[in-house]
Amino acid sequence: MNLMPRYRQVADNFAIEDRPSKVAAPQLLLWNDSLAKAFNINVVPELRASTFSGNEQQAIAAVALGYSGHQFGHFSPRLGDGRAHFLGAVEDAQNQLWDIQLKGSGATPYSRGGDGRCALGPAIREYIMSEAMQALGIKTTRCLAVVGSGETVYRNPPQPGAIVTRLASSHIRVGSFQYLATQGDVAGLKNLADLAIERHYPKIQATGPERYLAFLAAVIKNQVELVVSWMRVGFIHGVMNTDNTLVSGETIDYGPCAMMNSFDFDTVFSSIDKQGRYAFGNQPNIANWNCARLAESLIPLVNDDDEQAVALMTPIIDGFAEQFNVEFSAMWATKLGLAGTDTADKELIAELLQLLKEHQLDYTNTFDALTESLTGGVSIPEVLVQWAGKWQKRTDDRSYTVMRAANPRVIPRNHVIEKILSEYNKTGSSELLHEFMQVMHTPYENTDKLAKFQDAPSSDKEYYTFCGT
Repeated sequence: MNLMPRYRQVADNFAIEDRPSKVAAPQLLLWNDSLAKAFNINVVPELRASTFSGNEQQAIAAVALGYSGHQFGHFSPRLGDGRAHFLGAVEDAQNQLWDIQLKGSGATPYSRGGDGRCALGPAIREYIMSEAMQALGIKTTRCLAVVGSGETVYRNPPQPGAIVTRLASSHIRVGSFQYLATQGDVAGLKNLADLAIERHYPKIQATGPERYLAFLAAVIKNQVELVVSWMRVGFIHGVMNTDNTLVSGETIDYGPCAMMNSFDFDTVFSSIDKQGRYAFGNQPNIANWNCARLAESLIPLVNDDDEQAVALMTPIIDGFAEQFNVEFSAMWATKLGLAGTDTADKELIAELLQLLKEHQLDYTNTFDALTESLTGGVSIPEVLVQWAGKWQKRTDDRSYTVMRAANPRVIPRNHVIEKILSEYNKTGSSELLHEFMQVMHTPYENTDKLAKFQDAPSSDKEYYTFCGT
């Protein structure tokens, strides 16, 4: 592990040295053995609980990172890691650095009076969702371990506490740039942008303003691809604040996230998203908005004259919509296995989506049925039979393979996750989790226990998710 984090070199008070707070009785609840092996993390089993709770501190030079954030559109200039500690970084097989962070490891200088702890439920949710997203082929932070703290976290109601060990290719957020821009720290902004380019976009060789324009364009490209991949599987992030937007294009923060069951672009589950700002269908617009906030922060690196900087960046920001439309159309083409291109495809897709919404059809199961119908093994839902006559004319002998790779057979259903969380809160373990994760590791394949996890709830209109802070 590299224990000399570059974040300290970005700016004064950007990475503040701070040690995790020890917990009473750490107990290892979940350990991601395949991830540990991939990163050569060789911590002996008897030390895993103490190490990844923050109790084993002899070699840890931890820091808490500063960042700002637009939270539901309202700007908070000083957020930062209020309950997380960055420990250092490890290298993967491609020599790519990955940050190791403890979440729920106690109060930091950014806690603003909070206890810095995490409840068990949100910790288990992060493990399930991040590993499910990885299996679904979506860029995401990863979860190495969940350790029970042996302490009560006083929320409403009081809950068992836990610490999550998270890996990310970096924790550089849009809010990280906003934090330095708010302080007028141009040198810090340049250091951070150069670090982000080094970590994520090393092919950018330009110098001067062109370097940071290229960086903005690269971030936009990754955000477009990320949101399209979310919408391919029906993922709703639920809290797309700028402090939860990584410039690497990875999914981070699984607090109030959920999966869409019956199709509707207006679907919202987060209890704190009262206005539907982060609804399923709004996610592209919010990603675009967040990228515009990154552009604002980069203005001093592009030109000393704000108006000239804005003029240079505006075409890049405006290009988000065109890029998204191209990627979005391509995504639907793969979900439907469309052969070649046809001017009538937009109408064909729009008609299907209207039928899905009108008849409250399950998003995942419907596309799975359409995929398998090409082999003759599954019947198409009756309300789609007439539409399917037109669709089938747009398929060919490669359509099944294309669709099978795009349409998962199983997703982390909200009701399944809630049952797992309930079992953990009651007993500290869950047999259902281990059974589910075996299926979820291969979500596009037909496995023995698949059917148990395919059923959609009869209704999820009253289902809400909570941030878990």
